[in-house]
Amino acid sequence: MIKLDRRLIINFDWTLLVLVLIISGIGLLNIYSAGFSLSDLRQTPLFLKQVQWIAIGIAGMAIAFFVDYRTFSRHAYLIYGISIALLVIVLAAGYSTRGSQRWIALGGFTFQPSELIKLAIILALAKYFDRHQIGRNYRLRELFIPALIVLIPFLLILKQPDLGTGLILIILFFSIVFFVGLEWRSFLLAAAGGLILTPLGWHLLKDYQKERIMTFFSPERDPLGSGYHIIQSMIAVGSGGFFGKGFMKGSQTQLKFLPEQQTDFVFSVFAEEWGFLGGVILMVMFLLLIVWGLKIVFHSKDYLGALIAFGITMLIFWEVFINIGMVLGILPVVGIPLPFLSYGGSSMVVLMTSIGLLMNISVRRFILQS
Repeated sequence: MIKLDRRLIINFDWTLLVLVLIISGIGLLNIYSAGFSLSDLRQTPLFLKQVQWIAIGIAGMAIAFFVDYRTFSRHAYLIYGISIALLVIVLAAGYSTRGSQRWIALGGFTFQPSELIKLAIILALAKYFDRHQIGRNYRLRELFIPALIVLIPFLLILKQPDLGTGLILIILFFSIVFFVGLEWRSFLLAAAGGLILTPLGWHLLKDYQKERIMTFFSPERDPLGSGYHIIQSMIAVGSGGFFGKGFMKGSQTQLKFLPEQQTDFVFSVFAEEWGFLGGVILMVMFLLLIVWGLKIVFHSKDYLGALIAFGITMLIFWEVFINIGMVLGILPVVGIPLPFLSYGGSSMVVLMTSIGLLMNISVRRFILQS
């Protein structure tokens, strides 16, 4: 239930809100520049669409802030079930583009359920581990149900196909498992099992996914094909130098050499225009956001709040880490957006709502009894 307790306002986490709004504002400017070269006078400019998504995201943030996070937890399995149903609908009647079937068309908008499932899994795992505390580190057999919670959407997302989001779900699962505690023998057994199953995982990958991994090790093997994205990205980042070329003056961006410059490779646009200095400042802001999220984790008044806050913080951390690593050529290209910067409504709304939950957990430590 929504309770307008004045302590929610008095103890409001302004630091978290300001950080997110500044990063989102930087993202808007970046999308304006990236979208300028892609503009079509017959369509709404990308940055104006992103403004709309940010506004909807802020509304989601407000709801997530005012509704007690324990209420979300009580309905965690229902939210998870709805998210799974949406993933099934995507496979049955989803909107397809560029060989991937990931979206549901809703009027003039498209929605990507695989973004919602990230938050749904965090809530579901937090509820499970909160209710099944065992007072010691978990063994592998005690993680069957949590693993199943992640495996079902992972397989559905892999069918779309969307390797990047599937990878995030697996990493989220292991991050939360390490947070709650895993027996060291079980860790060694899981690691050994992962190594043994690696050849099977490679066999299950699509041809283009295998090509991306091979391109990671040798981009020059196909400079005009699978290696084109990463080569152009590294050229854009490198050409920015220390201070950058200036706003809307990036040659790789404005001449359209840089693919997916408003989504997966949006950091390349930023680095080309603002240089090494701008890139470092942006990464420091992300670091502050992640450290602030961990601060909320360790100051949470209950285990449930700590689990939810940790899951959200790790979601942001891994998406930032993988996206920037991908853009710089130190990780394979797997199609993961940069939080609050990449163009995309589903991601922005879910992330903003997640930040609302973080603020919720932050402020309610002053309300909940120890």
